This record gives sequence, C-alpha cells and structure tokens, in this order.
Amino acid sequence: MRAPSSLGGFGGGGLLNLLPMVLRLFGIKGGIVVVLAIGAYGLLSGNLGSMLGGGMGEERLSDQQVAPLQQSASEKALVDFVSVVLADTEETWQRIFRQRGASYQEPKLVLFRGAVKSACGLAQSATGPFYCPGDHKVYIDLSFYSELKHRFKAPGDFAQAYVIAHEVGHHVQTLLSISQQVQQGKRGLSQVESNKLTVRQELQADCFAGVWANHADRARQLLESGDIEEGLTAASAIGDDRLQKQARGYVTPDSFTHGSSAQRVRWFKTGLKQGDLKSCDTFAAKTL
Repeated sequence: MRAPSSLGGFGGGGLLNLLPMVLRLFGIKGGIVVVLAIGAYGLLSGNLGSMLGGGMGEERLSDQQVAPLQQSASEKALVDFVSVVLADTEETWQRIFRQRGASYQEPKLVLFRGAVKSACGLAQSATGPFYCPGDHKVYIDLSFYSELKHRFKAPGDFAQAYVIAHEVGHHVQTLLSISQQVQQGKRGLSQVESNKLTVRQELQADCFAGVWANHADRARQLLESGDIEEGLTAASAIGDDRLQKQARGYVTPDSFTHGSSAQRVRWFKTGLKQGDLKSCDTFAAKTL
C-alpha cells in the first residue's frame, strides 16, 4: 500500500519518515493520542477507548482514569499508520460528499487497550473494532491487528486499512441516515429477521470500504501489487461462517450478523470495482 503518489511507499520503515508530510498534505494539525483507559467496570469485567477527531484535540472519558500508554516501537508505527489511513479516508469521503452536494463530517478514532466506555455502552477488546453512531467514533484495540495477522492469517498494510475503512463505512451510513433507517426497520422483527438486516448493513460497509479504495487509488495511486489480495483475505477471514466454524465446528446462518466470507469478499470487490455508492445498495439486492 502506497502513500499518496508524490510521497512514495509505506514499506521499509518509510512510513514514520513520511508521516509529517502526509499529515501536512491532509491538513491534520495533531496526531493520535493513545491512552490506557481503565475504569471500575473495566477492571472487573472489561470493555472499549481515544483519538483526536481529525487532529483537533484529545478526548478524555470523564468517568475513567486515564494514564499514558507506553507504546512499543511496533505500536508507535501502527498508530502512525492508522493516522495516515484515516486521513486518506477523510480526503476521499470529503470529495465524494462534495460531489453529492453534501458536507462530510469526519469521525473520531479511539485507539485503546483493555476496556473503555463508548456512547453505545461498555465493551472490551474481544468485541473487536466497531463504530458507535452515538458519538461518531471508530474504536480499535491496538492488539486487534496482531490478532488479524496471526489468528486470522490476514497480514499486510492493506488488510489493516480495510478494517479502518469498513468502520468508517459505518460512519458514512450514519451520515446518510442509513443506520437510523436500519434501526427503525428492526422494530418488531424476530431476531433472525433483525440479523438479516444487520448483515446487509455490514456488507454495505464492506462495499463502502471498496469505494474508498477505488477513489483513493485513482486519486493518489494508493494500491500496489498484492494489496487487493490482502484486503480480500481480511474480508474472508472475518466472515461469520469461518469464525463460527473455527469457534464451534459448525455454522448457523440464521445467527450471522456480518455475512459469510464469500459475501464480504463479493461486496468489497463490488465497491472496489464500481467506486460508486449506488453499487452498494445491499438492501435492494436479491442475492447477497
């Protein structure tokens, strides 16, 4: 995965050197502040936390004790990488929204270890990356990318970028009122039917991640050989069918909440190929 075309590639340790240039390019004034957030709930049972929204300032959770997080060199590189990817999603979605005659409001990113609180409630590292429409924040545990690489066998820069782009896709759904419509549509539905709506919402976020990759590559030659395969591997690795098979040895499609591996790959590829929001209407699709 390359940085914007005039800045060269991300590989070989160049990311750290390129970061200040990239941040200036995208107009980011700050960086990501990573903290170790531990509250009473977190100590007892766990759950999710903090960035600078577009680089504007540090977010602190009032009901938690926040202490500086001692980052390893690898974590520092990861934080820097995430900041560059988030900046690129902002550049891309700002352009897409302008073309639609609308204004894009950037999400905030929360990087954390252990437990933290969001406007959507309490969660823990095991929850995995998620987006909370209540506070317009993307939550990612720093340990998840290691798990993506080792447990799910989906290494690579673009696999990591895909995860961020998927969660930003949920933010786009919130700005377009899609998330609100899904929540309204679930009222009165059985759990099985509610799950089906959730799957369509998740697959659309995968498609939106593909749309981002399409636009970012056309504008800044972001992708290089092997990147698409990394993204597809990540999408496939975290399909409901594969995760259920690994966890308990059998699959129950009625309990899917994100879609099968094949479905996630298909919709990511659709967004990547078409680069158009209209191609991502998973709710109207007869076949997922």
